[in-house]
Amino acid sequence: MREAETPRGTGHVVVIGGGIAGLAAAHRLLAGGRRVTVLEASDRVGGKLLPGDIAGVRVDFGAESMLARRPEAVALAREVGLGARLQPPATATASIWTRGALRPMPKGHVMGVPGTAAALAGVLSDEGLARIERDADLPRTEVGDDVAVGGYVAARLGREVVDRLVEPLLGGVYAGDAYQISMRSAVPQLYQAAKTHDSLTEAVREIQAKAAANQQTGPVFMGIEGGVGGLPLAVAESVRARGGEIVTGAPVTELRRQGPDGWRVVAGDRVVHADAVVVAVPAPAAAGLLRAEAPGAAAELDGVEYASMALITLAYRRAGTDLPAGSGFLVPPVEGRTIKASTFASQKWGWIADEDPDTLVLRTSVGRYGETEILGRDDDHLVEVSRRDLKEATGLDAVPLETRVTRWTDGLPQYPVGHHARVARVREHIAKVPGLAVCGAQYDGVGIPACIASAYAAVDQLDGDLRGVQELTANPVQSLHGGAGE
Repeated sequence: MREAETPRGTGHVVVIGGGIAGLAAAHRLLAGGRRVTVLEASDRVGGKLLPGDIAGVRVDFGAESMLARRPEAVALAREVGLGARLQPPATATASIWTRGALRPMPKGHVMGVPGTAAALAGVLSDEGLARIERDADLPRTEVGDDVAVGGYVAARLGREVVDRLVEPLLGGVYAGDAYQISMRSAVPQLYQAAKTHDSLTEAVREIQAKAAANQQTGPVFMGIEGGVGGLPLAVAESVRARGGEIVTGAPVTELRRQGPDGWRVVAGDRVVHADAVVVAVPAPAAAGLLRAEAPGAAAELDGVEYASMALITLAYRRAGTDLPAGSGFLVPPVEGRTIKASTFASQKWGWIADEDPDTLVLRTSVGRYGETEILGRDDDHLVEVSRRDLKEATGLDAVPLETRVTRWTDGLPQYPVGHHARVARVREHIAKVPGLAVCGAQYDGVGIPACIASAYAAVDQLDGDLRGVQELTANPVQSLHGGAGE
């Protein structure tokens, strides 16, 4: 085992994990004058952001859009030279495959929770719409310290709202179960409004009024020409250009304190000495690394569950295909379909259509929390069931030019009731260990801006500034669904 040439006492920080959170942390550390080594277990950086190509067209095989109403992701893209490649979706019009047909995605709701019954006309049955109207007459439903989104909304507005709209929207973000997902962590603005209103629809209308008063302009979501998978690559390039070291194929197996002011990090036959460490890996790996020096944090992270999913990307000759207008569609689980969403990538992102006007690219997703059987099937079967569902939903019956199945095993952390309290406890334990910080999707939000905000807060914590950590712990970043898709 060789000791890496990393002298102590020089402001050297090791970042464990080369996903977007770890890379953002490294980028911020370097801007603050630290020396940085990033250790990534896999053979590439980027985590759940994965660029590639199919039938000669550049696409994303992981996350494909980022929330633009938060500043972190768009600002970082600009900092690393991607400003000219930022593009909003070419269309934000999506559908929902419900009650036997593709129906326009309704407006006037907060993650599927409407301000009025009329907002969901066409998506819900007459009985479902009538049930929403009863909300104004019901006694107050307390949300307490936290509550499941599905249970609370169903009690106020009826299960049909949850099953037909809230569930597919939340499922698109977390691949989870709306009846288990925390309202405080997953839909924080709704939780805060529900605390002060007797009526849920009234609470939603207040949220909408505040949004209108703020007059936010510009797109809600943003993509990057060539795919958002290009963002971590550009950040990594910037990190290296600033003198940071990024080592792939370097799984960390040991993390131990070394004296009062240092750390010893073991990755294969490499030993790195550092003044501080940022742990930016998923909860199971983080728990293993923290067990020796922060056992309380490790025990909490052991309890974080994950959902697995797969993305099926299909490329077709455009001639002879005729998709509905819009960016794609969502599928409520109650419909009993295999796919949970489809993105019409060539229609959603103008740069895909521009690269090859004769090729049509779309993708589907399968897999939700607790669903393991479907993900155990081989790639050919997942392509087959995707084509079958697409044919029934859209009439598309062409043979694809090329297909690719991308599996994200344990890819999405779940935010059950009480998640915010667990995160607070993790950070309480971490705060007791000098020179240690954590960040990533399992803490304050699963979207790209949330991961970057988590990274920045972790870096600031190392410098003694706890404002970012405290703000995120109190107010997690709400991750929205990018219209249709994943």
